[in-house]
Amino acid sequence: MGKQKLSIKAAAAKKKRDLAYAMTPERRKKKAHAQRMRNKAGSKANGMDWDHKDQRWEKPSKNRGNDGNGTKKESGKKYKFKAYKKKK
Repeated sequence: MGKQKLSIKAAAAKKKRDLAYAMTPERRKKKAHAQRMRNKAGSKANGMDWDHKDQRWEKPSKNRGNDGNGTKKESGKKYKFKAYKKKK
């Protein structure tokens, strides 16, 4: 899959939308969790992505589009993702 061919205006709007989505609390928690998992896993995580739904390391090609079933069915689902809570 290559880069999208967008006009300058459309590319700027997409960049703004993508950044807003990436900075949502849920995405930030998932990114932090993936970093912790990657550091913990060491070299066995090389070239792999953490699948939050299946709770395991998968090839990036396998971890896209709901394991080949498309993303429409999984839209808005809450994965069994344990966010670390702050200690009081």
